[in-house]
Amino acid sequence: MPRSAKAAAFWRGVFDVLPMLIVVVPFATLFGVLAMEAGLSVVEVTGFSVLVFAGASQLAALQLILDNAPLIVVITASLTVNLRMAMYSASLATHLGGAPLWQRVLIAYFNVDQTYALGVMRYETTPDMPLPERVAYYFGAATPLAPTWALFTLFGALLGTNVPDGYGLDFALPLAFLAMVGPMLRTPAHMAAALASIVMALLLSGLPSGLGLILAAMVAMGVGAGVEVWMERRR
Repeated sequence: MPRSAKAAAFWRGVFDVLPMLIVVVPFATLFGVLAMEAGLSVVEVTGFSVLVFAGASQLAALQLILDNAPLIVVITASLTVNLRMAMYSASLATHLGGAPLWQRVLIAYFNVDQTYALGVMRYETTPDMPLPERVAYYFGAATPLAPTWALFTLFGALLGTNVPDGYGLDFALPLAFLAMVGPMLRTPAHMAAALASIVMALLLSGLPSGLGLILAAMVAMGVGAGVEVWMERRR
């Protein structure tokens, strides 16, 4: 395959993801500030974003850290929040499963909402796209995204060191969750899962160490899946 075709696919991915950075920049900055408020160091905050690279699970972990939850609860909750990545991976496997192992490892690392959405949309609109071009497009979308997330997390962490102690930002964490979750409530299944999570989190709030959050998330996923199956049968 000509290099020009792969290069064109790569740069198409770069340009397609640029508008999404408008949301990534403030989100990453906010996470950096809140993580400093939680007592992490600048190195820990930056390393957190580089190693985990998943905004929703990072915020969930941060909230549990603030609640002094045990490490196993923090890890379990973070994995639970990111279970949707397993579905993303299964979907991407139909388009990128034939790539070499080292490429699939990188694809898995960069598998976040933005790269998945852009990739699947592109692959479905151009089903005859060769595999090397699909991979190039995906990496093109990931190239500006990952450094931007890490860089502005660092910026937020440095900014957080200059926030006076009297200006607590604890309120910003639940607001960040609301801003992130709100646009995702597009179907009855999504709404049912959100309602179930709210009800169960309130009912189980007395459980120790954030255990109620994990159980509420599991119940919510079950409710959402049940509603989705019911709707499919009705169709």
